[in-house]
Amino acid sequence: MVFSSLTFLCIFLPAILILDRIFRNIRIKNALLLIASLLFYAYGEPVYVLLMTASAMLNYVSALLISKFKDNAGLKKAFLAGGVIVNLGALVFFKYTVFLVTIVNTSFGTTLPVPEITLPLGISFFTFQTMSYVIDVYRGECNVQKNFGRLLLYISFFPQLIAGPIVKYRDIETQILSRSVTGENTALGIRRFAMGLAKKVFIANNVAVIADSVFADLSIIDAKTAWLGAAAYMLQIFFDFSGYSDMAIGLGRMFGFEFKENFDHPYIASSIKDFWRRWHISLSSWFKEYLYIPLGGNRNGKIRTIINKFIVFACTGIWHGANWTFLLWGLYHGAFLMIEEIIPKKENKANPVLKVLSHIYLILVVMIGFVLFRCDSISDFGIMISRMTGSGNADSTMLFMKLINPLNITALTAGVIFSMPVGGKMKDNRVVKTLSFAAALFAVAFAMLCLSSGSYNPFIYFRF
Repeated sequence: MVFSSLTFLCIFLPAILILDRIFRNIRIKNALLLIASLLFYAYGEPVYVLLMTASAMLNYVSALLISKFKDNAGLKKAFLAGGVIVNLGALVFFKYTVFLVTIVNTSFGTTLPVPEITLPLGISFFTFQTMSYVIDVYRGECNVQKNFGRLLLYISFFPQLIAGPIVKYRDIETQILSRSVTGENTALGIRRFAMGLAKKVFIANNVAVIADSVFADLSIIDAKTAWLGAAAYMLQIFFDFSGYSDMAIGLGRMFGFEFKENFDHPYIASSIKDFWRRWHISLSSWFKEYLYIPLGGNRNGKIRTIINKFIVFACTGIWHGANWTFLLWGLYHGAFLMIEEIIPKKENKANPVLKVLSHIYLILVVMIGFVLFRCDSISDFGIMISRMTGSGNADSTMLFMKLINPLNITALTAGVIFSMPVGGKMKDNRVVKTLSFAAALFAVAFAMLCLSSGSYNPFIYFRF
């Protein structure tokens, strides 16, 4: 793993922040952040830091060649294709080789050796970042970066290196060259970081106890326990991943970088289409910009639009991991998007009943989808769904009662409340702002105490 949480909070981050404030020259600041980022990654992946650097070099050269031969359409396209193929080839090798070999052996009765391949941390994220950079240079949407160190900093920047959000080079190009760090921005960054840390430690980790207990043995649970586990995991994955995104955005702000939002209260959506505007925004926008639109988007009629969305969501599912459950999860969301495309949604703003029904529909669809996402196999998913629908004779009342202890109930309640936009105009109140900064410092201190006494609980998206 990368730095332990306490090492990061107590030593690494404060040291880098202090040095960043001491140095005034932007080149020295960039060099500091680059060295810190490489050390951060190398601590957990001492070998694969070379892979990440090689990936950056490949895309650096590809972009330079595309820029140099920008008036030669054939060569431009060849250099782009070469870069994309190598990027995807590396991703497929490390992430899907074992899965593909297993499929071949199962389907054809062969005995091909299944290789032991360790998945490099963050490969799905930094591969998509490097690809977006090369494609944007090809399209003329960003300038080619002739300084390899600056490009490597963009790819390896430690706040969002391991689990996103996926940052496009053009969004931070000017910030790499020039940025200012103010006391206010630092304070806002710390508050945002603390908010993400609180989401992870106080909500995600506690509801994870419920989800892990339920999914550990599906044969012994009944309907009420199954629904409790499904709801707990739905909250866990949101607060775990959005918590990491908040921490990354906050860390970036401490160093003068502005990252785009990655979540926008997805559980208040009223349709799957709206859900994906709000969930993992950097990934859904990446697929929209670099796959959906090149496929034709919605420009070629309703049938082709549906097919394009289906392709995108199949890719979205398999991006998460080498397992049939991830592919089916993507197809599942694609299917509901197709249904929504075929059946026009009625306006429900003026009809409170339709509004409530739409929201219930969204929550149920997303919850069932996350059950599929969480299960290790399709057969486990079938068992879980059968338990949720009341099939089976298991009685897990004792487990249920054990799981709804005061701490877990508090975490579940907090999860439901803070998955909605709370605060409203009160957020702009001066007193509320002041108290929020004090609460942030308290949250960090209390989270450190919890981390020091608890077991290691990695972020869910570290595995992707």
